[in-house]
Amino acid sequence: MPPLNKLGTAASRPTAPGLRRLRAALTVFFALDGFVFAGWVVRIPAIKEQTGASASQLGLALLAVSAGAVVTMTLTGRLCERYGSIPVTVACGVLLPLSVALPPLTDSVPVLGLVLLFFGAAYGGISVAMNSAAVDLVSALRRPVMPSFHAAFSLGGMLGSGLGGLVAGHLSPTPHLLGITVIGLVITAVTAPTLLRYGAADRTRAHAAAQPKPQPQPKPRAATTAARGRSTPRMDRRTRALVLVFGLIALCTAYGEGAIADWGPLHLGQDLHAHPGVAAAAYACFALAMTVGRLMGTTLLERLGRTRTVAGGGATACAGMLLGALAPSTGLALAGFAVTGLGLANIFPVAVERAGALAGPGGVAAASTLGYGGMLVGPPLIGFMADWYSLPTALTSVAVLAGVAACIGFATRRTEHAALTAHTPHTEDVGHTETV
Repeated sequence: MPPLNKLGTAASRPTAPGLRRLRAALTVFFALDGFVFAGWVVRIPAIKEQTGASASQLGLALLAVSAGAVVTMTLTGRLCERYGSIPVTVACGVLLPLSVALPPLTDSVPVLGLVLLFFGAAYGGISVAMNSAAVDLVSALRRPVMPSFHAAFSLGGMLGSGLGGLVAGHLSPTPHLLGITVIGLVITAVTAPTLLRYGAADRTRAHAAAQPKPQPQPKPRAATTAARGRSTPRMDRRTRALVLVFGLIALCTAYGEGAIADWGPLHLGQDLHAHPGVAAAAYACFALAMTVGRLMGTTLLERLGRTRTVAGGGATACAGMLLGALAPSTGLALAGFAVTGLGLANIFPVAVERAGALAGPGGVAAASTLGYGGMLVGPPLIGFMADWYSLPTALTSVAVLAGVAACIGFATRRTEHAALTAHTPHTEDVGHTETV
């Protein structure tokens, strides 16, 4: 059986210096996104105490982050189509660090909710804009490097949470988050010129040089001001359906991440009677394994292709989560969470990249919105199922959805290839697609 959707090797595709610089700059923005968000998360307990919020009031305030992100994602997709993904990424790279400094300045729950609505909007905006730019860069590089960007996000999150843990006992939230604001603005100021410069002429020329000369090809999308609505693939019924499919795959992945983050430690402590310090390592094992998996993602995609990577990753995550949820000992459960992280690592990046290749920034926005929705609804659903049955049984739903993602990815492989060929003929220069 030949590899599915297998891409050519890096050796056959020299990378222009401008594209390398553009990739490095965009990677920095992904890391910055994870760093800023993690910095906020570790100060949530202190903000709760500062505002005097009850658990339910804090939960409602935190919903504002999700609401702001979901609403803004669709709007950001349209902005990227009109103005280009790179300028929107830079603009959001300014707004996100500014917004994270606001929560510690609040003294009531309603004001905190309004502030978090703005923070969520900035977070959702930069997520869509960065991923849209990354989709175009993947096409320009002609290498499946999307997982490396998401690995940078994970690494940034680990750095942000580690730094937050170190300073939490010495600094109040105000100077800590203000420091993150300063760091974020400095990084944006240093990195943005590279994005704006090499995201324009260099990428356009690289695209043009990659096209066969005898037959004219449609002008590819660029992650710049050249990426206007006129260059975005049209969304016919089949394309919309496929974008929805990729969004569902992203949802299945994000559901698992949210569930393990919120319920993994409780499962170890409550059901397996683990020490609190060991129980807290549940998400750390998952996140570290996911980061490692994403760092290996490009190699996996080049050797196995997209379909096998998604199907194999979903199957791996399914087996890992069954072990994590049903294991009789703490060590086996932690191993299961780690295997789950490895399996889920590259499914979300591939789903978003495929949606963007089909439908441009609008496709990225749709897939990201569904994925973020999975992270939003996952923890509450786990809670309801835990009340109805048990927490281990509820956590097996992560395994079920991982298996569903694998099946969907495999079942739609031929339909996806036909749609990509119809909408983006130049992708055949990027890599060839083979079926079973």
